[in-house]
Amino acid sequence: QVQLVESGGGSVQAGGSLRLSCAVSGRTFSRTAMGWFRQAQGKDREFVAAMSWSAGTTPYADSVKGRFTLSRDDAKGTLYLQMNSLKPEDTAVYYCALATGRTPLNDSRKYGYWGQGTQVTVSL
Repeated sequence: QVQLVESGGGSVQAGGSLRLSCAVSGRTFSRTAMGWFRQAQGKDREFVAAMSWSAGTTPYADSVKGRFTLSRDDAKGTLYLQMNSLKPEDTAVYYCALATGRTPLNDSRKYGYWGQGTQVTVSL
């Protein structure tokens, strides 16, 4: 059974940093694309960042470019999202996802497995 478990969310003031982790179990991690999405209250889920299995492609949403960094540790089966210079508009539930399809990395339909989400709240 595939499981994705996010951690690292919390409350932080604007300008602060958080590091999200996503631990994957039940499936080979090293040759699988992974991504992060987020959903703010009352809004649709949106793409944040993703990484191909070879780490050769790492697209980011324009809203987070230069502030967020995605990385993965294949030995630990864990995906990370380092978030710096956080803004109130980054407030959302953040979800990690494991790819099962062939659509582009920023397409949520690509991902067949999702974590439960972790709340990130950024205040002024």
